[in-house]
Amino acid sequence: MLKDPEHEVAEKLAALLGCNPFSAKRKQLEKEILGKDYETPRVSKPGEYERRTFSPNLAKLGIAGQLADKARSSILPKRKKGKLPAREFNLYRDLVFLTLFDEVRDSFIDKIDLALERETDQQDYSKNFRSFKMRFEWFFPREENLFPTGFSPAHLFAVFFQVRRAFYNIFGAIVGNSPSMENLRARVWESIFTHDMLRYQRSLYGRMADVTTLISGPSGTGKELVARAIGLSRFIPFEEKTGRFATDFLGAFHPINLSALSETLLESELFGHSKGAFTGALQDRKGFFETCGPYGSVFLDEITETKPEAQVKLLRVLQTRRFQRLGAVSPTRFEGKVIAATNKSMKGEIKKGRFREDFYYRLCANRIQTPSLAEALDCSSKELENLVGFVAERIAGPDEAPELTFETCAWINSRLGPDYAWPGNFRELQQCVRNVLIHREYHPEDLGGTGSSEEQLREEIGKGKLTMEEVQSRYVTLVYFRTGNYEEVARRLEIDRRTVKKYLDENLLAKLKESSQGFHSQ
Repeated sequence: MLKDPEHEVAEKLAALLGCNPFSAKRKQLEKEILGKDYETPRVSKPGEYERRTFSPNLAKLGIAGQLADKARSSILPKRKKGKLPAREFNLYRDLVFLTLFDEVRDSFIDKIDLALERETDQQDYSKNFRSFKMRFEWFFPREENLFPTGFSPAHLFAVFFQVRRAFYNIFGAIVGNSPSMENLRARVWESIFTHDMLRYQRSLYGRMADVTTLISGPSGTGKELVARAIGLSRFIPFEEKTGRFATDFLGAFHPINLSALSETLLESELFGHSKGAFTGALQDRKGFFETCGPYGSVFLDEITETKPEAQVKLLRVLQTRRFQRLGAVSPTRFEGKVIAATNKSMKGEIKKGRFREDFYYRLCANRIQTPSLAEALDCSSKELENLVGFVAERIAGPDEAPELTFETCAWINSRLGPDYAWPGNFRELQQCVRNVLIHREYHPEDLGGTGSSEEQLREEIGKGKLTMEEVQSRYVTLVYFRTGNYEEVARRLEIDRRTVKKYLDENLLAKLKESSQGFHSQ
């Protein structure tokens, strides 16, 4: 079909198709194809760069189109003579798929932008699809019996739109260049498409609703953002007759905070209720499980806060895919996907008898762990500046972002220091930027005496960054800050008064006092 070295390049390009775009394998393949022209992607800033192109190397990989055109001239004569090996056809198919996606990706992002602007995706895609179908059938002529098994133009069009939305949503939810954030993007991608994109395209696109996703991680690490990225990136069929997708992707995500609702209200919100089911039920009402539809997702935040009785009912939904409205006689089928999240240890909750083990195993078919901000910053000193810049642009706009970034980073470096643990994670970083914007200062609550200083110390010890003497010094200083006298510190730590004085860090103590005063004055 192609001569060396073009054939070798074509095989590497084809491998990209089934490869997780955020994986190390993908990067390696791109490096091998592009050589010195390869650029390391950066995803620290919001906006056009990541959401429209998502990789500086993408345009350079347009060689797939050239190879597909060249291969076509060889493929068709071979097909007519009955001498077309399956391996050659599959390679040709993959090159064509890469080419077609490259041709529609910009038009898709324009559609996504317009949908977000209008807050609805009730758009006509007929024109986009007609040109796509024409190109598809040029590469795969029906009269030559070259139509790929399991793929129609409408199906591939829908998959490509889903892929484009997934890139958009993942980059909108997850920023930063640390290994932990790169791994998170890769895990979210696999939660949507699995590790094998070609298998997903063939058969799994309609089965992923059966796989429940459980997101765990500390508070403030963006669990709902990750859930939203998954929920808004589900497969939605394209209807050729109407020129529209089966449903509006913007209405496909249904979040509910379980900790904020009473048991009765929780069941009503999830399952709905019939008229007269309880006092105040004046009419029939659909719950999230019913309004979700076959292409939507229900996000159950704070899943560990549910009572055992509610856990039993939710378990039944996951097992049978059926539920009943409150007061209803007949069951209703649930066709959507369940995404759950918690900031607690699931195994710990099970041991304490607060969470059912069978429910846990139904939830954990696909697990994602969101990293702490401290983990995200652990790779490079530049990463903090990148993330602050991202937040600053969101808060103050692109014109003010550079100065606000400088002011915020200067405050953090001079007052909090490079080893600050960020117990509030990304949410705390946002508050830090807002405080610097408004007050030109930030005094974290944990230094005001809420107990998070202990968490900071634990994190520093866990990272192995402190010597034994530093551990002693920081702990003694922290206890002295809490108690206010040498004798009490000596009593609590079972050491003598002279040892307390020896290890007391006056600079750290002054910092703790200053921050405490600053916090309480706000």
